[in-house]
Amino acid sequence: MTDAGKPTAAAARSGPGPLARLMRGRPSRPGETYGVPGQGDATWLSVGSILFLLFLWWLVTAMGWVKPLFVPSPGAILTKFVDVWNNGFTNTPFLEHVAISTARVFGAFLLACAVGIPLGLAMGMSPVMRGLFDPPIEFYRPIPPLAYLPLMIIWFGIGETSKVLLIFLSVFAPVTLGARAGVRSAAIEQIHAAYSFGASRWQVMRHVILPSALPEILTAMRIGVGFGWTTLVAAEMVAATEGLGYMVLSASQFLQTSTVIMGIIVIAAIAYAFDLLMRFVERRVVPWKGRM
Repeated sequence: MTDAGKPTAAAARSGPGPLARLMRGRPSRPGETYGVPGQGDATWLSVGSILFLLFLWWLVTAMGWVKPLFVPSPGAILTKFVDVWNNGFTNTPFLEHVAISTARVFGAFLLACAVGIPLGLAMGMSPVMRGLFDPPIEFYRPIPPLAYLPLMIIWFGIGETSKVLLIFLSVFAPVTLGARAGVRSAAIEQIHAAYSFGASRWQVMRHVILPSALPEILTAMRIGVGFGWTTLVAAEMVAATEGLGYMVLSASQFLQTSTVIMGIIVIAAIAYAFDLLMRFVERRVVPWKGRM
């Protein structure tokens, strides 16, 4: 008979099981955790995926399987980009279109963060605030921006205010709800411990709740700015003479498919660049995310 808690001879000879060996293993490379592919592997997979899609796009257009009116070739898109870069679009330089659309989106995004994050934290901490603001936010959140675009025009006219406000509303809901959900990430034991050491309500918010909520807030910001770029085209439908959304809509009316696709790619590139920036900020500000 073996002593309780001691492995038998057969178990000792067989060694640790696969799960034990996996959990004991140390990451062989930075970013790799217990057999999960590291960041480098994911990067190469992303590059390979993009190259494959570009090759498939080129093949479809080169073989003539789709008419250029519907899907221009990558070369045609590149040629159109160079042409718009050099000559502009509707007598407006290309970089001016980019700057105006970027200012609209990120102006609305910063305003939504400045209002939504404090409100979301307050809703997460106070049942009164949650009861007051949760119903209207949840009511308008699933409504497409095109549905309340006419109201923005009636109330605020056709100037910049209606455009920025439309983008603001599309970003505000996910940012606010993300901050509210992040408050729940704070362990109640940590909050009680902070109060037992004499911390004030502001100190508990600053040193316990906010660090715990940061991963959720940053994720909500990434999602929110994506909604902002999605709403940009709708916002620039009304009395706009500049901007990437205006360029895409105006080109579509004249069946300039290469310009439409080029504008879509530029919007996607800017949004993806900001997403990469937010991921970099996440790794620096909340390095513990995904490792707890």
